[in-house]
Amino acid sequence: MRGVDEDSGEYLGPSRKQNRREALEVLALAEALVDLPDGRLAKLSVPDSLMPHIADTRRITSHIARKRQMAFLAKQMRREDDATLHALRDALDAGGDAARSDTARLHRAEQWRLRLLDEGDTALAALLDEYPHADRQRLRQLVRNTLAERAKNKPPTSFRELFRELRDVFTAASLAAGDEATVEDERDDDAESSDDHDVR
Repeated sequence: MRGVDEDSGEYLGPSRKQNRREALEVLALAEALVDLPDGRLAKLSVPDSLMPHIADTRRITSHIARKRQMAFLAKQMRREDDATLHALRDALDAGGDAARSDTARLHRAEQWRLRLLDEGDTALAALLDEYPHADRQRLRQLVRNTLAERAKNKPPTSFRELFRELRDVFTAASLAAGDEATVEDERDDDAESSDDHDVR
């Protein structure tokens, strides 16, 4: 809110910049809700009026159509009162770093899925450079099957499977990084214990 003009007494509404920032925040919230697993989504107090729009967005596989539907979902969400949106954000944040990491992995899986479908082997090579433990043959086959599905207007079975495969790749990488961090922490603890023992 920008308050009231002291000279004219005219009400000054939110600036264009503020409106845009708030709209982007709601869009980010919409994306987070759409990306949530069914189990977590069911635990949130999502208004009944929004659930069909979330379901519709999840069903859409075309990138452009999905982007348009996501914008429509965000528009519907902006009709909700601030308290409802704050409650949803708080519920999502309740998971802390774990929830943010899950959401980041989902976004990464979606971005790589689009890259693999658009760029083919070039994107696959880039992915394997970053995640060498990924199954090259499995990913290549899923990309091929997804493109065939699209060409024949078949249900997006491989499209979804490709997303799950990528999500598993990133989850495994995250767990491996966590294990390495734990080992490092244990080494640091051992070193400190050794130092304390030497001092004694």
